[in-house]
This record gives sequence, structure tokens and C-alpha cells, in this order.
Amino acid sequence: MKTSTIYPLDTVDKKIIDMLMDNAKTSLAIISKEIGISTTAVHQRIKKLEQAGVIENSISFLNPKKIGYTVISYIGVYLDQPNYYDSVIQSINHIPEVVEAHCTTGNYTIFLKVLCTNNDHLMQILKRLQKLEGITRTETYISLEQSINRQLKV
Repeated sequence: MKTSTIYPLDTVDKKIIDMLMDNAKTSLAIISKEIGISTTAVHQRIKKLEQAGVIENSISFLNPKKIGYTVISYIGVYLDQPNYYDSVIQSINHIPEVVEAHCTTGNYTIFLKVLCTNNDHLMQILKRLQKLEGITRTETYISLEQSINRQLKV
């Protein structure tokens, strides 16, 4: 299990993070003007936040529906034995349509978020998953609507 040190965020850090979460391309000059500190200070704070692992990526997110991935599904994966976990995760990592994988408590050992172009594509992914050694069965849920999609606000 991963452990991490909690990074103490002050109000300036939180404002910078909020602005970057709203738009990762926000310029240092705009952040500087909004917050009331120099661009150099903004740059230094962002670098510290990145080095501490608070800010992991500064990327734009694709809208999967705009590029044809209209089916969002969640798949619960049952394993035959817990010792299959690492090898199954390694295999799942090679399936690009799997965008999230979580080790969970409850019924499933692994819970996946999968993006597909249509139901046939989803069926192909399910068949691929069900062939993996260690997986006894899967349980699939198709998302009809994503009502909330956001990052954690600090």
C-alpha cells in the first residue's frame, strides 16, 4: 500500500490550483494578476506543488464522446485467487480502453472504468478480459449519463 506525506496547502496554493483546474493553460501572468503575487512566485509555487506530487499533470482532457467513445462502462472483476491480482492488472494495463482500475473491497477484486465506441466494442473488451487467467467472471454496468465530472476542489 502506498503511503504519502500530506503537503500543507495555504490559501495562495489553493487559488493557484483552482485556477489551473479550471483551465490548465492559464498563463502565469493571469494567475499572478488574479492572486496578487509576481509571476516568478507563481512559477516557484507551481514547481513546488509539482515536486511534492500535489500537481501530477498539466494536461487537457479529451471528451471521449467527441472522438467516438460513446459507451462508458464499469466492470467488476472477480478473481479466482487473490494471487492473480498483479498479473491481471499487468494484462489489463495493455487494454487502452481501460482508463481506470481500482482494487476494491466488497464483491469485486478489481473495478474498471472502460470507454468503448459501441456495445460491440464493449463485448470485444469483455471477451478479452474474460480470457485472462485468474478472472472467473465479470459484472458490467453501462453508464447512461455522467451527471458529475470534476476534480477535487481544495
